[in-house]
Amino acid sequence: MVDPASGLDGLADVRVSGGRVAAVGVLIPESMERVIDVDGLIVAPGLIDVHVHLREPGQEWKETIATGTAAAAAGGFTTVFCMPNTDPPLDSVAMLEEFRRRAERDTLVSVHPIAAISEGRRGARSVDFDALAASGVVGFSDDGESTVNSSIMREALEASIRLGIPVMVHCEDPALTGGGMHEGDISRSHRIRAIPAAAEEIMIDRDLALANLSGGWLHVCHVSTGRGADAIAQARKQGTHVTAEVMPHHLTMTDEWVAGQREMVNVDERTAERSPVGDSDTKVNPPLRTREDAVRLLRALRDGEIDLVSTDHAPHARPEKQGRPFATAAFGLSGSELALPVMLALVRAGALSLAAMVSALSRTPARLWNLKSGSLRPGMTADIVAFDPNEQWVVRPDRLATRSANTPLLGRELRGRAKLTFVGGDERHRDW
Repeated sequence: MVDPASGLDGLADVRVSGGRVAAVGVLIPESMERVIDVDGLIVAPGLIDVHVHLREPGQEWKETIATGTAAAAAGGFTTVFCMPNTDPPLDSVAMLEEFRRRAERDTLVSVHPIAAISEGRRGARSVDFDALAASGVVGFSDDGESTVNSSIMREALEASIRLGIPVMVHCEDPALTGGGMHEGDISRSHRIRAIPAAAEEIMIDRDLALANLSGGWLHVCHVSTGRGADAIAQARKQGTHVTAEVMPHHLTMTDEWVAGQREMVNVDERTAERSPVGDSDTKVNPPLRTREDAVRLLRALRDGEIDLVSTDHAPHARPEKQGRPFATAAFGLSGSELALPVMLALVRAGALSLAAMVSALSRTPARLWNLKSGSLRPGMTADIVAFDPNEQWVVRPDRLATRSANTPLLGRELRGRAKLTFVGGDERHRDW
């Protein structure tokens, strides 16, 4: 059992009763108790993903609440925060009520909605922050779009102070977009229209300045550049209230993957796999960056300059990805079921400890958002994952629960898989 919140890292039993952790230690089964033997597996607090796209309502051909949360459970996640770029967006109490009605019917894990910053995510008029917070949202974001209007962003950050929830920003200067991959030597050599790192970094700098001005809580989504990580670290030292996340693919993949060279970085498991140049499954926003960026991001995570790991699970139907040229394909990767094995590769390489991985994927998001999970201490909600760190499996669409298996890891053999996932003490996934 690995539970960084309580310092537990060793052999133990856990007793669950009434949806909560009742006891941890060397326990004797009581009569009539159900006993699950997970010898050989690692048991940890259920994983928490603060950045997923469930696509429902309005884009059910990509994903649904049912399939998206099934994918989360299959990946060991017991809680997800869903972004508001649905159709229509989650920008009003009425839309949130409709979303919750659907979630109560179909979800397999705990789902917390994030509301939009601006009406329709159009950046022209702010939402009713207080009403949305009262309805239970866990943050505000126009994810997929940057809120270019600095006045609206300042207003949102000021609202975050009194409401205690963050403004979760997608940092990208729209005047510098239009490409499909990172701008650099590889994009130039293959003549692929690209997005410069400055597009992200300019908006990170702007939002950090507004967070410092307002005193609000800024959460920077999917940091992908080393300079962006440096700016966040510097702002934090100066007292700015900023947290940040990084994605597994930005820690282990680079723009070289777009060019067909699929060698994972920061890990020891190096292969010479190749694929066609411009495979649309490598198209993600923000784009896969350079090796230097991936190394710097890993160091920032290890040093606490980046707080946590999320997936940015962004499913798209096959015709929107594999059926299109790179230039017109949709941005996004399916990540819920692949985060655990990718992060375990970093653990095997000695780049992260197992406890640090669990902290980044469970303890830290639970602490930041004051969730009653993220730990196996007695009294905590019995959100639990048991995973095999060594199971070898090949990524195929029929092995995934998501409706849309858009990932450059298709066909690749990975190590590590969630075997059991419990949400509030109820079994929600079993791969036994």
